[in-house]
Amino acid sequence: MPRITPLHWRILEGVFRKAGFVFERQGRSHRTYTKKGVARPIVIPTKSEILPEIIRSNTRTAGISHEEYFRLLEECK
Repeated sequence: MPRITPLHWRILEGVFRKAGFVFERQGRSHRTYTKKGVARPIVIPTKSEILPEIIRSNTRTAGISHEEYFRLLEECK
């Protein structure tokens, strides 16, 4: 099983958009995405390198499995 590695926020944004999330709003350094049926929004910091802990937390919140995450990631590259 591949390891989750740091990503640029725009690539991570693409993963969640492919999963059906829609941009909701932007604060200073964070963007928020929502999806019908998901209780909490996904928050992505606008940094050049998003740490694996944040990626894992967001995928858990979104209900995206490890395998699904890597499939969506391949589609975004």
